[in-house]
Amino acid sequence: MKEFVERYKKELLENVMPFWEKHSIDKEYGGFFTCLDRDGTVFDTDKFMWLQGRQIWTASMLYDQVEQRDAWKEMAEQGAAFMLKNGRNEDGDWYFSLNRTGQPLVQPYNIFSDCFASMGLGALYKITNKDEYGQVAHDTFKRILARQDNPKGKYNKSYPETRSLKGFALPMILSNLSLELEHIVGTDMVESLVDNIIHEVMEVFYQQDTGLIMENVNQDGSFSDSFDGRLVNPGHIIEAMWFMMDLANRRGDRRLMERCVDIALRTLDFGWDEEFGGILYFKDILGRPVQQLEWDQKLWWVHLEALVCMAKGYVYTGNKKCKDWFEKLDKYSFGNFADPTYGEWYGYLNRQGKHLLTLKGGKWKGCFHVPRALFKVYTALEELQEPIVLTR
Repeated sequence: MKEFVERYKKELLENVMPFWEKHSIDKEYGGFFTCLDRDGTVFDTDKFMWLQGRQIWTASMLYDQVEQRDAWKEMAEQGAAFMLKNGRNEDGDWYFSLNRTGQPLVQPYNIFSDCFASMGLGALYKITNKDEYGQVAHDTFKRILARQDNPKGKYNKSYPETRSLKGFALPMILSNLSLELEHIVGTDMVESLVDNIIHEVMEVFYQQDTGLIMENVNQDGSFSDSFDGRLVNPGHIIEAMWFMMDLANRRGDRRLMERCVDIALRTLDFGWDEEFGGILYFKDILGRPVQQLEWDQKLWWVHLEALVCMAKGYVYTGNKKCKDWFEKLDKYSFGNFADPTYGEWYGYLNRQGKHLLTLKGGKWKGCFHVPRALFKVYTALEELQEPIVLTR
């Protein structure tokens, strides 16, 4: 697997990050443009708080983990200045989007704006030791925990009690976010959260009869025979499994590690499109029609998270199925998403693998999944020379 290390590192440093450094920084008003066409042309100037936070995290993480490049640190700090000046309401909750100059456009209905604001500022605090970044990251994390049982609050459009479902996305993100903020919230806080998060992910949302994790379940963890209750998002499951693998490694828990690998492999088998290749975006656990019309699209982040998961699975356990899947995913992903001409990766393919959109960024895609995955893959594969041994 050594041949992949240099290729993924080169893709990160020579093809992906230069694209964002060149095209995304708003030098007039601050923050980042994320609506970028194939060649980096800005096609919309709205700024989405969760993507601003993600780019701050990416630049800060690379400065911390790869190389102390001034450009990365400056990128992160100017993004943080824009967010701190404009991004929150009077309660400290983060808006979903602002216009270019920083005026709010969409209310703070989406708790993932808060998750990635906290994550980005926490990473920036690590490389600058500036108290404001750490304090806002900490305060935001506390608000996330306070809101986790009703994340949308007054913006929740569901009628209460008739069908009260809980979603998988937030506990999945908290499993990673808590580790990202350990230097701020402390190890005791992280460990207390991790126990519950592992239980939620691996027991509450996990369905014993299928061996898969559902996107939504009833409050007691039982199956809901409804559009939302039958929904499977293979990308979310696979991403969550590498988060869980990292927790299993942290604790030396072999049983948890093996369960993660088993669920990830089962999900790939379930989600893979045998006719055209690639991982389907959504499926119904009972094989019924789904309500998401984009169900058969192939998305960049799903395949990148699968690459990370299989790389980690192979490094942590030596399971050859992980290696085989990694190589299969690598061929599909680089063959369909990567753009060696203009840099970065395409985001959206149709079922047959053709580009649906030329964009490299937008409302949902920013400077995050591609660079993070490339970094996680090559650093994981570097560990193959020193295999990790689990004790339990």
